[in-house]
Amino acid sequence: MTFAPVLRSEWIKIRTLRSLVAALIAVLLLTAAFSALAGVDDSADSDFDPLFTAFFGVSFGQIAAIAFGAQAVSAEFQAGALRVTLAAVPHRGRWFTAKAVAIAVPTLVVGLFTGAAGLVISKAVLGARWSGVTWGEGLRAAVGCGVYLALMALFAAGLTALLRSGVATLSILVPFLLIVSFVVGGVSGSAADFLPDKAGQVVLHETWDGSLGPWTGLAVTAAWAAAALLAGAWSVRRRDA
Repeated sequence: MTFAPVLRSEWIKIRTLRSLVAALIAVLLLTAAFSALAGVDDSADSDFDPLFTAFFGVSFGQIAAIAFGAQAVSAEFQAGALRVTLAAVPHRGRWFTAKAVAIAVPTLVVGLFTGAAGLVISKAVLGARWSGVTWGEGLRAAVGCGVYLALMALFAAGLTALLRSGVATLSILVPFLLIVSFVVGGVSGSAADFLPDKAGQVVLHETWDGSLGPWTGLAVTAAWAAAALLAGAWSVRRRDA
């Protein structure tokens, strides 16, 4: 079977599973809701970053993105579904590549739409506090938002293929993102800069400290995602279905 039919079949799986569609919708809703709440807070802050305020909700929307990536892969390990899949597509590498593409593309599209929505909402909520943000900075953050969310979904997908469990993946990533990331969030110029979420979210800031810039930060997140996908592909190829 060539790649296109395999990709089509993986896309059908994703769009027909309500939990996966709900996860994608949650990416938009969570990001928009928490960004709007952050914008409402007009307390004085010398470190106020209007651009990151517009995308503050990404810290919560990414949870839905990793849940989407994890569930899309973990569904294959339930009730012998992977055996059926591999009976139809014996080339495991081709199947896993199609799965990754089927995860990345809708997450990227939703992420870009989320980024655009974040800009619109923030302009309305922040008012005069938004005036210092340039068109180029807003565009960079909106595009970066989509790319970042897609990379985090792929990171979760690769880890799920390696662990063969969506629950295990979420048990690792959710506490990491919600606890570890916040604990080290104010630490710059250290190894913490190279954590997947902290590195990737540099693109959402108007100004930043640390050793990474917007695109080099996304490159670090991409490296984490690539490593997870390679480990997942190795697991799929070497272990029994």
